Amino acid sequence: MEILGQLLPFIFLIAIMYFVIIRPQQQEAKKKQEMIDNLKKGDKIVTNGGLIVEVYKVEEAFFKVKLNDDTIVKLEKDFVLRKFGDEA
Repeated sequence: MEILGQLLPFIFLIAIMYFVIIRPQQQEAKKKQEMIDNLKKGDKIVTNGGLIVEVYKVEEAFFKVKLNDDTIVKLEKDFVLRKFGDEA
């Protein structure tokens, strides 16, 4: 019974850490992955570098994006920050 009394504060701290730090990060990562999976041609996105670009073509690991009418480049999906117009 003494061991349980000594371990209870540690278990309590681990539970608090899970609900305050780990779980919100997992939920945020899940929301971002869903947003990236739902992007389609014509959507405007903001990259990690701060560029606002338009999705030109969706590929498996990349997006082809239009910087302007003449410039189309590949962007790795991990570098999408958010959809343009959505709140941060």
